[in-house]
Formats: sequence, C-alpha cells, structure tokens
Amino acid sequence: MVKVLVFAGSARRDSLNKKLARIAARHVREAGAEATFVDLDDYPIPLYHGDLEAAEGLPANARKLRELFLAHDALLVASPENNSSVTALLKNTLDWLSRSIGDGKGANSGLAPYRGKLAGIMSASPAPFAGVRGLPHLRQILASLGVTVLGAQVSVPRADEAFRPDGELVDAHVDALVGKLAKAVVETASKLREAPDPPRIMQDY
Repeated sequence: MVKVLVFAGSARRDSLNKKLARIAARHVREAGAEATFVDLDDYPIPLYHGDLEAAEGLPANARKLRELFLAHDALLVASPENNSSVTALLKNTLDWLSRSIGDGKGANSGLAPYRGKLAGIMSASPAPFAGVRGLPHLRQILASLGVTVLGAQVSVPRADEAFRPDGELVDAHVDALVGKLAKAVVETASKLREAPDPPRIMQDY
C-alpha cells in the first residue's frame, strides 16, 4: 500500500493549512492509500545553525521526522504563504532533514529522505490570491532535493470562510479538487513504486 505523509507548514493550533492537510489525508485514505498526518508543532526543531549541527548532530525531532519521510512514498504539503514565500518553519524543517548523518552515504545521505519521493502541494489563505505566490518556491525547494512535484496544485482563497465548524470544507467543488490531487498523488506514487530503478549514474554525496 502506498504511504503518504501529510503535513502543513504551520505550527498554529487553528491553522487553515492544517485543516486543509487533514482533509487531504482523508482523501488519501479514500483513494486506497495509507495517510499519516503530522503536526510540525509536535516536532519542535531549533533554527538551523552549522555550529549546532557540528556540536550535537541532527536534533532528536529532526531524526524522528527524517524516519517518517523515509517510511513514506509521497508527501502532501499544505503551505501557508509568508511574504510571498514559504514559512520559516517549513523551510527550517526541510533544511534540517537535508543534512547527512553518519557517513553521509546511501540511507545516511541528506537526500535520502527526499530521493524518489513524489509530492503534491496545496495552500490556503484568507487572501484572495490563496497563497499561490509561495507555492513556486516550495516547488523549487522540493525539486532541488530530488522530489518529483505534481504539476497540479490546489489553493483555497478566503480560507477563513472556507471551513465548517467540523473542519470540513464548505464548498463541495473545492473538496473535490483536494480529492483529485490526493488521488493523483496516490496513483502516481503507486506507478513510481512499480517502475524499475533507473541506472545509478551519479554518486551519493
């Protein structure tokens, strides 16, 4: 069974993007895959600092998240927009997980949590642009780490009015779009799992 890790780039308890991520997780399960919803607020990590890494290595919570990334075939990320880009929390998380551990080879490589992964990206915002200005940055970051990012994406505008008290979306059409993205992630990840490994041309680094 395909395993999808679902999370939002926000620590706020009532985050609109957490609500969107939870809905996406439900759609992943409805598409026949296993979904793991992770709240990054449960995994606090210090701001990346090279001296800290040199002295103490990868923080404990970063190691836990790293194992979760390694255990899943795909990612579904709901990303808030901060000043036309991704949040500091999301960038810091992705940066820490890209650091090598041990000998830095194979499964210890900083690229191991990302290599071969597929991702779907989403955003929700009270603003009419729905956070779409930050998604190209997220797409670029993930792609540079070796993640294949689906071309389709979902953005929910005026998200402060988009959710019911029970956390579900008011608009059935928007819910269907989230479902379509989740299904595409599941189906594409399944195909990637079945594909033969490509020739190893580049060495691990």
